[in-house]
Order: sequence, then C-alpha cells, then structure tokens
Amino acid sequence: MAGSIRRIPRREFLRLSARSTSFLALGGVTMACSAPLASAAEPAKSSNPFAYDLSGWQKTDPALVRYREVNRFNIGDPEPRRIAMGPGERLYVATRRGVSILGKEGSRISELPLAFPARCVATGSDGTVYAGLRDHVEVFDGKGERVASWAVPSKRTWLTGLSVGEKDLFAADSANRCVLRYDLSGKLLGRIGEKNKERNVPGLIVPSPYLDVKLGPDGLLRINNPGRHRVDLYTPEGDFEGAWGKPSVAIDGFCGCCNPIGLDCLDPGKWVTCEKGLPRVKVYSNDGRFECVVAGPESFSENGKPGSVRDFSDGTMGGLDVAVGAEGRVYILDLISRDVHVMQTKG
Repeated sequence: MAGSIRRIPRREFLRLSARSTSFLALGGVTMACSAPLASAAEPAKSSNPFAYDLSGWQKTDPALVRYREVNRFNIGDPEPRRIAMGPGERLYVATRRGVSILGKEGSRISELPLAFPARCVATGSDGTVYAGLRDHVEVFDGKGERVASWAVPSKRTWLTGLSVGEKDLFAADSANRCVLRYDLSGKLLGRIGEKNKERNVPGLIVPSPYLDVKLGPDGLLRINNPGRHRVDLYTPEGDFEGAWGKPSVAIDGFCGCCNPIGLDCLDPGKWVTCEKGLPRVKVYSNDGRFECVVAGPESFSENGKPGSVRDFSDGTMGGLDVAVGAEGRVYILDLISRDVHVMQTKG
C-alpha cells in the first residue's frame, strides 16, 4: 500500500467502480479481511472452496447495538447519494434531480433543481447551500437562489463529499484522490491528501468513488481512506496528523475492497462511519477506538444483496451515508431503498 498510486481516467474509474461494487456484493468481503470475526457465527461450509457465505456476518451482537430506530421515511427522490444536516435541523439530500430539503421528520420543505445529478451537499451556518456536481460546485443562498458556480482544477474531477467551515469549503475529489480547499468566495487554496514523501503524506487509495471529508470541532479534517480501510486526519493546510482504522471483517474494523465510505461528527469526541457491501454504521472515538454499533446489516435488507445496484455506470448508487442531528440523533440514508433511518441512543 505504500507504493505509488496510479491515476486512472474517468472511464476506467467507472469500470472499476462497477466491478468493485458487484464483487463486494457477491461476497468479496473476505478477500480484504483476513482478521478473525468477532461476535458472529462462522460462515457455513461449502463444497466450493471459492464460495463465500455472508450469512454468518449479517447478524450483529445485540450487546453492541446502542441505538434504536425512532422513525423511518422515504425521501421519494431518485438516486440519492449524500445526506447532510443544516441549520434548523433540516436535512439536505443530494439526488439525481438536485438537492431536496426535508424536515427532520421527512416532510418536504423545498428543492434546489440542478441540470445534472448532485453528488454531495453541505450547508454553511448562514444557510448557504453548496451542491457538488461531478465537476463543479453550485452555490445557493438561504432563499434558494443560485449565486455562484465554482470551477475545479481538473477535467477528471469527480466530487463525492463536501464540508464547510467558517472560512473554507472542502471538496472530496475521488478521481484525483485528494480534497480541494476553497475559500468561501470560490478561490482554490490548495489540495489535501496527495501523496508527498517530503511532507510525510501517505496518500489516499480510492478504488471506487466514495471519498468523503468532514471538518471536526478540533479544526482537523477527517478524510476516509477507503483503500487503506481507515480514516485519515489532516490540518486544513494539508499536514498529515495521523490515522485510525484497520482492515477486518470483525465489527471493530472496515472490510471489503474499500471502506468506510462516509462519516460525520457525532460530538467533539466521537465519529460515525458507514460501510457498503456489508452495510454497517458504527461509532468510534476520536482516537479510533470502536465504541458501538448504530445499525447493522439486518437493518438494511436490500442494501447488501447481489444486484441491489442496478446501474453499474455509477458505483455511488449503492451503500449508505450518514448525518448527525440534535441530541445525538443519527440519520442514515440507504441509497438502495431511499429510506432515511432515524436512530436515537437507547434509554
């Protein structure tokens, strides 16, 4: 993993995204996960030595699940990809038609239509909405009026995650395996996460377009590094500060070809992550210590099934995404069923 990362054209990225998604759904989970499984039954024996049975991993130890579902609603919009929490406990969902704005109980408030699918979304504290399309960022004011369009530095850019601070916007570029840093006027300030030996930056490995970024209360960026099965920490200036996570099918690790695929800050000391293939949502401490499960594979009956992703031209149409609301509520977007599961801590 420490070797150089080969850059690939978009067409090959699409092909690899489809292959990795289907491979994982068919049981390739074990190929990248050599650690023994904790708190789950052994997979059933098969006469075919190359056949893998995921049934032993579909059930989560109830003692590890510290959340319960308090609501569920369907967003109704086609092809959702990311969900974000905005001011006033409003949910913003990036979909094929644009950005849908929903109340915390699922009621539709408004919609920001776009000519092309929204891949990601984030909101500023002043209500400004930033919608990431594949190759640029659209900016809307609090009234829903389009006020700007930000260009990107590469024709191969594939935006899949956004995060906003008081002075900056960070855009995850899956195709170029980096995070773009903008000021809030749209000026590009730098690129974060590109491999650089002189700066001790290990680089991001992104086998399929599931790169996400979140700015934490401590001022550090969390960037999922799916090919390395971990979360990397960076300063806004691009200095690498460390990483946590490990490849394992066990509940405390990340399995498959490329996980985790999304994350959000639960509170100043905890982070929520989500995975595809074997769909799981979990909580980790700031230093990467596994704490509990929010929801396991049994909560997403269709998400991990073979054939659940029907359009392999875009791998980001499968899996989960997550946003955190008030009082620790966790909103999980199922990209297959288009349901939002509202989770609250037990007791």
